[in-house]
Amino acid sequence: MALLTIGEFARRSRLSPKALRLYDELGLLRPRQVDPVTGYRRYAPEQLEQARLVAWLRRLGMPLARIRRVCELDGPAAAREVGAFWAETEADTAARRDLAAVLVEHLSRRAVDMSDPHPITPPATVAPTPVPASLLTLRHAALTDRGLVRPSNQDAVHAGSTVLAVADGFGAGGAAAGAAAVDALARLEAAPIPPGELLGFLADAVARANRAVQELVHPDSAAASHAVGTTLTAMLWTGSALALVHIGDSRAYLLRGGELRQITHDHTFVRSMVEDGRLRPEEAATHPQRLLLLRALDGSAATFPDIGLHEVRRGDRYLLCSDGLSGAVPAAALRRVLVTAAEPEQAVRELVALANGSGGADNVSCVVADVVPANATPVVAVG
Repeated sequence: MALLTIGEFARRSRLSPKALRLYDELGLLRPRQVDPVTGYRRYAPEQLEQARLVAWLRRLGMPLARIRRVCELDGPAAAREVGAFWAETEADTAARRDLAAVLVEHLSRRAVDMSDPHPITPPATVAPTPVPASLLTLRHAALTDRGLVRPSNQDAVHAGSTVLAVADGFGAGGAAAGAAAVDALARLEAAPIPPGELLGFLADAVARANRAVQELVHPDSAAASHAVGTTLTAMLWTGSALALVHIGDSRAYLLRGGELRQITHDHTFVRSMVEDGRLRPEEAATHPQRLLLLRALDGSAATFPDIGLHEVRRGDRYLLCSDGLSGAVPAAALRRVLVTAAEPEQAVRELVALANGSGGADNVSCVVADVVPANATPVVAVG
């Protein structure tokens, strides 16, 4: 069959000649023949299917490097890759939507709150505590454990006067990635945060954490060919507001009035499948791709954590944990410990013991923090 000129091929594939020349240079869509004198490109008709696939994927917004990977896969594998990409895209859109909602709420309230010394305060969805937030503080404890199976601990935790954080590293440099992310957030302990700049400080800290992870992987290192990164779930307490930043599948829970609820959203492929109705919740725990993260701190520019503000009440108890705890211990058991443990230190020790009692297949880390009157004696334990 006769070869097609680049103009005819462009018309039939709905790709411009300029795009075809670019895809040739990138090795994404090579012409079947190139004139050695003029450099004129000609394409085989059977290449139209791949060219149209490239055009469709570009319309989805898929990066060229990922399109190349899709084109190298067979049909079912390529379909899974496209599904994973779209799930990531929807997750990123949801994160931006949530942040936009926070900013809309803040900007809508700013004019009203100009006389308030703490202009950023979370919208109250329930009746506020009779104790002013300025008279409340956090009493907390943290614990991290290697577990019973893993050769090393890639988790990292921090529990300070204003910052609580849990990170779960992965890849050859996972331990360093988790530690770098937590350290970037922990620096906020010493940073005076002006009223009204809470979200900005938190976003800057996450950006620093992402850059720190990026610096861990060098092109000539053995880790460069493998995914390296970390999850991060952290809270920043200013004395008048509690901000939460989250990316990955570590979690934050709130125990209030005896009811335990998860206040973070798992950024995983199986979670997106459950939400789309393609997977039942009970199937998620055993799905072969249950560990596939859609978002994490991995040094890439496309890193969109969830950032928001939370209303606090006296008596609230917060749990931050890696999936070594939430994946091994049912929510009912988590609630039982959080309800019965008198102090945060007792709670973290019992929770880690539960995870190890369930097999200890993963590193396990957790932080428990109670919202208490400011004159309460703080209790901190980090192991």
